[in-house]
Amino acid sequence: MDVLDRLTNKAALERRLLEQSGNQLIDEEKFATSLKASVIGQDAICDDVALQIRRRLALERRNKPVGVFLFAGPPGTGKTYLAKKVGEYLQRKVLHLDMTQLSDAPAASQLFGAPKGYLGSNTYGKLTGGLRDVPDALVLLDEIEKASPEVMKKFLTAWNDGFVTEASDGKQIGTARAIFVLTSNAAVDVLGDLATQYENQPDELRRSATNALKEAGFAPEVLNRIDRIFVFKVLKGLDIARVAALEIEAMIGNYGLQVADGGIDVEVLYGVMQRQDRLGSGASSRDLVRSIEEAIADSLIDVKSRGAKRVRLVHDGTGTRAEAAEG
Repeated sequence: MDVLDRLTNKAALERRLLEQSGNQLIDEEKFATSLKASVIGQDAICDDVALQIRRRLALERRNKPVGVFLFAGPPGTGKTYLAKKVGEYLQRKVLHLDMTQLSDAPAASQLFGAPKGYLGSNTYGKLTGGLRDVPDALVLLDEIEKASPEVMKKFLTAWNDGFVTEASDGKQIGTARAIFVLTSNAAVDVLGDLATQYENQPDELRRSATNALKEAGFAPEVLNRIDRIFVFKVLKGLDIARVAALEIEAMIGNYGLQVADGGIDVEVLYGVMQRQDRLGSGASSRDLVRSIEEAIADSLIDVKSRGAKRVRLVHDGTGTRAEAAEG
């Protein structure tokens, strides 16, 4: 018997050594299963994400980020949600950056800091400061296509050379322990067609998606630094209902209430499915659920004020309302 087996927890000690060396071994199957349990309608992507991250985390030496992944496809298909679930499973802080606020070049100082002498130069940028404090964060760059080309190009060093430079003091902040996930709603119709056409041909799908994103304005040098492009499928049929039901449950939870078992009227979900079908791939089930919230917010507040803990949604000829449920 190994002395370590007899006198200590050898497996735990081995895990600590792995952490120190920078690599990590994860169970790909458990990882994928966890992602698929949370993200509706994107099983193939969940499997591939788990595989790619497992391979990259197992490397003992890296001088680039663990991975730079682009989640592309229509809104409401689970791109941002999947990124957050990856961070949650890996127990990594998610550094969520909204790229819609970085549409002009000067906005880069929000992420990378301001040069000495300029306004804001006494604090680090959101990206540089975030990675300085949490080097192994999952960096979520939401709606990357909305950022200016100059801002996008500032990430090339982070992805290619393994560091970013803080403008206020010139210090290099390492990125080799981080995971970068970019989301994009660009070219949604083209990507949706490609996802259907090449559903069983992943290599051809990635090649075609790369070309479509170039035509949509992505710089080739940015696309060349991305390790993997995942094209999310448009949700259809019962998958729309599943996502809508989860969104409704979360929305009602924000009021401190619970949905009773079987408590969402079929007609409510069917109405979401019909509206999604009419509006096409540009519509998000999340946006459709917001319209339901507007319709039922007052009745939710009313039933809560009367002491209800659980509710059911009822649809009649005049609309949808919340009612108190027993239990």
